[in-house]
Amino acid sequence: MKTILVILDGLSYVVAYDAMGYLHGECAAGRGRLYSLTCELPSLSRPLYECILTGVPPVVSGVVHNEIIRLSHHRSIFHFARAAGLTTAAAAYHWVSELYNRAPFNAAEDRHTLAPALPIQYGHFYHADHYPDSHVFEDAESLRLRHQPDFLLIHPMNIDDAGHRHGLSTPQYRNAARHADGLLSR
Repeated sequence: MKTILVILDGLSYVVAYDAMGYLHGECAAGRGRLYSLTCELPSLSRPLYECILTGVPPVVSGVVHNEIIRLSHHRSIFHFARAAGLTTAAAAYHWVSELYNRAPFNAAEDRHTLAPALPIQYGHFYHADHYPDSHVFEDAESLRLRHQPDFLLIHPMNIDDAGHRHGLSTPQYRNAARHADGLLSR
């Protein structure tokens, strides 16, 4: 079975509940579930990527803030998939590449990854927070069609970026979530 994990960075439960009609429709049709959860602390992006992808909390992994630039000391879902002979891919922010492929990130060498020996074999990694979510989903679809990965990570950041720029109680933040929901529907 092939698996696609989509991490909508910075998405609050309340906005997900209020603004993501397509995903609610999938839940209503029995093809999805909505859960409220409490994240590990600190609730910062890089520590939580590490936590989600390895299962190791930040205080144990040592990735406790966004400025820690190094490979993970723990096996990620990418490592486990590779050990099982499965194919991996990611369309994600460059911090994911730094955690599991190579650190520090060098855009000229690491942005487009085609390296069967690495944990993330195929990747399109972006390094600008405002890189359009539509492009991330297009990058992911390209990876899916070309390499047919068994595990694909899709990680857009426009919701998180809108939250940092405008705040969580703003139309810009809610509209970024609505936009991501629309992209998922395609």
